[in-house]
Amino acid sequence: MRRLPGIALALLWAATGAFAGPSRVVSMNLCTDQLAMLLAAPGQLASVSYIARDTRASAMADVAMAYPVNHGLAEEIYLLQPDLVIAGAYSTRATTDMLRRLGVPVVVFQPANALEDVRDRILRMGEVLDREEAARALLADYDRRLERLEHAAPDAPRAALYAANGFTSGSRTLAGQILRAAGLRNIADEQGFGGSGHMPLEVLALSAPDLLVATSPYPRASRSEENLAHPVVRHLAARSGAGQIRDADWVCGTPYVLRAVEALAAERRLFVAQEDRK
Repeated sequence: MRRLPGIALALLWAATGAFAGPSRVVSMNLCTDQLAMLLAAPGQLASVSYIARDTRASAMADVAMAYPVNHGLAEEIYLLQPDLVIAGAYSTRATTDMLRRLGVPVVVFQPANALEDVRDRILRMGEVLDREEAARALLADYDRRLERLEHAAPDAPRAALYAANGFTSGSRTLAGQILRAAGLRNIADEQGFGGSGHMPLEVLALSAPDLLVATSPYPRASRSEENLAHPVVRHLAARSGAGQIRDADWVCGTPYVLRAVEALAAERRLFVAQEDRK
């Protein structure tokens, strides 16, 4: 028999005075996948999205191998008999609407646009899964690591985030805050890119960043990534030594963003040491 979570949990609350939380959770978004895998009780998480196993996008691809995957289709998710579905703000609207019409509770998470948002997402996932204690422990570790990081000083090296199609990010984005937390100044802010946008190659070249932080090209050729092979981009990347960012650590508002910060901070220290020797 299909479980009716709202009624069942309400009856349980009335009878015992304790909230049991959902016991069969399905996540259909890469970022909620990872938060759920970090916080779910054993056996609580029934399925994650197929992207969770993609090493290029998921910081927990190895962990995701232990879970059945879904492709965000209402039919397949309904047949998993979830008592809760967790989705992202940009998950397929048709799927979440249909699941709700079928009586399946759906909780939607907004993307994180700042390091502070990561704290909120951790706590909210803890509430959704009825795993508040685990969430508080994870948050405490996140805060401890965040406090040890250095923020950009006025004389800090200048860096550029540069991805396919010349995409860049300023300080009002998660990627921009990762850059700042690593102790770097962002040339996107100098050029008026507070959020995200497309920076012309000429602007990048004239800005002459100390460090160029680019994305890793996908295995198959894409015209959107041709800008990354341009001689100017290659010259800036080679000069800075910053190499490629690991996209999986940057994508979602999870504690793994601190791994991105720490790796970038190491590149900053290396650059400063090299400059001091000149």
